[in-house]
Amino acid sequence: MKKIQTQGVHHITIMGADRQTSIDFWEGLLGMPFIFDQPNLDNPKEGHIYFDPGDGRLITIFTNEDRKPDATRTSTEQGAVHHLAFNVSKATFHQVEKRLEARGIKHSGPKDRGFMDSIYFEDPLGLLIELASYRFEPPEGCRHADVMIEAHRIRVARGDYNIQEEHLADAIELLVERSQQSLSSDRSARNPY
Repeated sequence: MKKIQTQGVHHITIMGADRQTSIDFWEGLLGMPFIFDQPNLDNPKEGHIYFDPGDGRLITIFTNEDRKPDATRTSTEQGAVHHLAFNVSKATFHQVEKRLEARGIKHSGPKDRGFMDSIYFEDPLGLLIELASYRFEPPEGCRHADVMIEAHRIRVARGDYNIQEEHLADAIELLVERSQQSLSSDRSARNPY
């Protein structure tokens, strides 16, 4: 038996309300360019609109002009989607609270997650949205996931409760040492002063 190996998220499709509500939220609030528009090929009564969340992947929305926004929180029962999280830069993250408040959108306020900062709010249809900003950049040739797994291993070995910035820094140092060569035979930390 063999695995079916995935290579990333292709797209996420959400049941939307009317077309303009979707465009106003995904492009007008979150800045995702509206890049493609066609009928829902499985339901001719619906539209199918596509947005680029910033990495070239896709967020797609099934729209129907007969559906109106309903801000009742979407289900959080077993098997339901709890929230969608999108990456934002640190510079943007520091503006999120002010920009949500300018629109009268309730939010959680900034949340310290140790390895990232987050803020939560609901879309016009009650889906919880998270905007997250990593507190680190991975070394050249590595991904955020590479840093996270090393930071996790360091955290567990030290018996710490959750990943903190020290674990990230130590993970980055370890990844650099593994992936980048040096002419030095001793790469240990030293004090040059």
